[in-house]
Amino acid sequence: MISIKTTKEIEVMKEGGKKLAWVFSQVLKKIEPGVTLRKLDRLAEILIKKKDGVPSFKTIRNYHWTTCINVNEGVVHGIPNDYQLKTNDLVSLDMGMLFKGLHTDMACTVQVRNSKSKILNSKFLEAGKRALKMAIRAAKAGNRVGHISQAIEKEIKKAGFNPVRELTGHGVGRKLHEEPKIPCFLADDLKKTPLLKSGMSLAVEVIYVRSKPDLIIDEDGWTLKTEDGKPAGLFENSLVVTKGMPLVLTTPLRLLPTGGRTRLLTRHLRVTSKGTATLIGSI
Repeated sequence: MISIKTTKEIEVMKEGGKKLAWVFSQVLKKIEPGVTLRKLDRLAEILIKKKDGVPSFKTIRNYHWTTCINVNEGVVHGIPNDYQLKTNDLVSLDMGMLFKGLHTDMACTVQVRNSKSKILNSKFLEAGKRALKMAIRAAKAGNRVGHISQAIEKEIKKAGFNPVRELTGHGVGRKLHEEPKIPCFLADDLKKTPLLKSGMSLAVEVIYVRSKPDLIIDEDGWTLKTEDGKPAGLFENSLVVTKGMPLVLTTPLRLLPTGGRTRLLTRHLRVTSKGTATLIGSI
């Protein structure tokens, strides 16, 4: 059963999503050579609590961290350990926030850079951003979940990469993981996928890899990695379905290089018209 959120709940999720996006932007600014994943995780927890929230991921049984941070071949569920980031690593930052009883969730992948490093993997990262943009446009009342999946698959494959088949986006709100599952590819007959209705809240995730989509689980019992060791990418936003274009709850991020750090331009906006696998819900 896919829940429909009340007007009051949507207002709370808008507030919570804005707070989460701020926390996310502050942690993302600290991604640089030499910083440890554990330090980024601690910062995220401090800031979420500062915003009167609770780390959503700590509500997952046996998961004891505020974030999931995946590096290079890491796809999802990466435990923030003492690994020190290196120049040109690809880092996927993923976090959720429980605010006044409602969850929002977001993620993105960036390249670790210093003042002298070149921009690498631009085609790979742009494909993920573009796929998320097109997936959000497809998330409107009257469409189906399959339209979102189809949009992701089309953009990722057009760029020469592959969507992951064992992981999905998901509904979000009263629980961190709600129905429906949102695959990154069209897994079923489009007409048989769930109908989107106004008031549904979704965490749309683009989970993809440079090469083969086969995954393995790390010895830590959580981190899912590419079997061939090639890089993976992750982009995610939470939104509410409306009769028109969806309301994006977590602020879209645009990343611009400025020396050794990442500068963030953030906006809270609505997306305008211009602008059969085993499914495992991703944190």
